[in-house]
Amino acid sequence: MSDPEELYELTADAAGVPQGLHLIMGLTGFADAGGAVAQFTDYLLTTLDHTVVASFDTDTLLDYRARRPIIYFDQDHLTNYQPPTLQLYLARDEIGQPFLFLTGFEPDFRWEQFTAAVLQLVDRFTVAGATWVHAIPMPVPHTRPIGVTVSGNRSDLIENRSVWRPHTQVAANVLHLLEFRLQERGASTVGYVLLIPHYLGDTEFPAAALTALESTSASTGLIFPTDRLREANREFVARIDDQVRNNPELAKLVGTLEQRYDAYMEGSPLRSPLTDEDGELPSADEIAAELENFLALRRSRDDGAAS
Repeated sequence: MSDPEELYELTADAAGVPQGLHLIMGLTGFADAGGAVAQFTDYLLTTLDHTVVASFDTDTLLDYRARRPIIYFDQDHLTNYQPPTLQLYLARDEIGQPFLFLTGFEPDFRWEQFTAAVLQLVDRFTVAGATWVHAIPMPVPHTRPIGVTVSGNRSDLIENRSVWRPHTQVAANVLHLLEFRLQERGASTVGYVLLIPHYLGDTEFPAAALTALESTSASTGLIFPTDRLREANREFVARIDDQVRNNPELAKLVGTLEQRYDAYMEGSPLRSPLTDEDGELPSADEIAAELENFLALRRSRDDGAAS
């Protein structure tokens, strides 16, 4: 394996990073149901003071053919080229508590070298504990709190917050690997996988970002401002509820999901809030059809508002 230090460059501000901070991580790329990670990271970077302390080598880690950068075409010339970034920040929460924040694109290449590089930074700054967030679409209703599956070695958080604990194989992302390596070292680490209503998987669901912030606060003690997100979520849910009331098929879907969710949370013998009466997950085609109908309703409503 190549030298991990080849993948990143420290800035002058790295010298001022206090020792023993929490490390929070959210990377986009593989999956981000409800725009949870994208909203979570954008909200932190737009509401909190922060400075870059390390930048990773985009050319080495990113597959540009799979995730092409955006450039603006201004009538007859190109402008505003913004390549993707992967950076480590020193940030401060609402009451001034410092923490480290790793965010940007998920690397397409050199996972082992990238993981080793992050572990170098963990050692350099004597990180007290690592927390990361991820989100996947699941057959759950938007009318109930977003559930979380918790991984890592924080037994207190797993016991108190993890609502679904499956035995299953999953398609890994790079933060799974990093959590695995941190656990091998005995370092404190926790991962939150948010279970987002599948029919909202391709939308920006503000409640997803709120759950990510609340979960992160639970593992770090950091305080984040959430008023703007809460207001956005109230407006978003009101629009969804209005569409559900006016669409019997969608209302039936949500009602069925509510029944399964409530039965599961009350200790029903149902194995999971995600399955039907026969214990089967909805098919990909069924989920796609439900989502397509939902998005068609949204487009129709938006077109009507525009006219």
